[in-house]
Amino acid sequence: MPKVSAVLIAQNEEERIETAIRSLAFCDEIVVVDGGSRDQTGAKVRALGARLLERPFDGFVAQKNFGLDHAKNDIVLSLDADEEVSHALRDQIERLTAGDTLPRAGFRIPRVTSYMGREIRVTDWYPDWQLRLFDRRVGRFTGDLVHESVHVEGPIGRLSGELIHRPYRDEADHLRRIDRYTSLWAEAAYRRGKRARPLVGEAAAAFAFFRNYILKRGFMLGGLGFRISRLNARYVLEKFTKLKALEASRAA
Repeated sequence: MPKVSAVLIAQNEEERIETAIRSLAFCDEIVVVDGGSRDQTGAKVRALGARLLERPFDGFVAQKNFGLDHAKNDIVLSLDADEEVSHALRDQIERLTAGDTLPRAGFRIPRVTSYMGREIRVTDWYPDWQLRLFDRRVGRFTGDLVHESVHVEGPIGRLSGELIHRPYRDEADHLRRIDRYTSLWAEAAYRRGKRARPLVGEAAAAFAFFRNYILKRGFMLGGLGFRISRLNARYVLEKFTKLKALEASRAA
């Protein structure tokens, strides 16, 4: 029966890390890579019995692969500090690991975002498929400044149990994260040679709102669906606005 190592990365997550770690109690070990927290994240990790590794943050891919390299077991369940394993997902993982080996190289897991006290199963936010359970001997994290994902060599399955995601403490936090991630996206896009064409950002933002609110049924949530769709459109517009500003500054 293969043992499972849970691997998390965290930075200043003293308010949320306990929920994540407690949801992983079924794993054979829990490894937390701390990127330089200035709060009590590290103390909480130790108090909860998880193994704490400290490493200056230099990108999500590097942090997560560092955790993979220091896990004791080859079967890895990767989580972020703002996520939680649901009971249904826990049951599925325990059944999968009851045999001699993991039946696939990796498994994608649907992630549901909890926002303003509600679990959002419409808009672009759901199902947010994440490859998080995998054999590290054939899988590594890859990506850029903004997005990281697992690439595995071999067949990939899907689970139905969900990861619960609580990315935003409130709407102000949501706006701060939009500002941060759009800046990172613009920098990564500029490095890849992407350039902002006239009106592309405005058109993409308008379609993002239409896709989220109409095609992805955000209207079913009423006012909350409208807010989510509007914020998703704002994210798209800010990406291209910052790319255009970056072009101008580098050309000066």
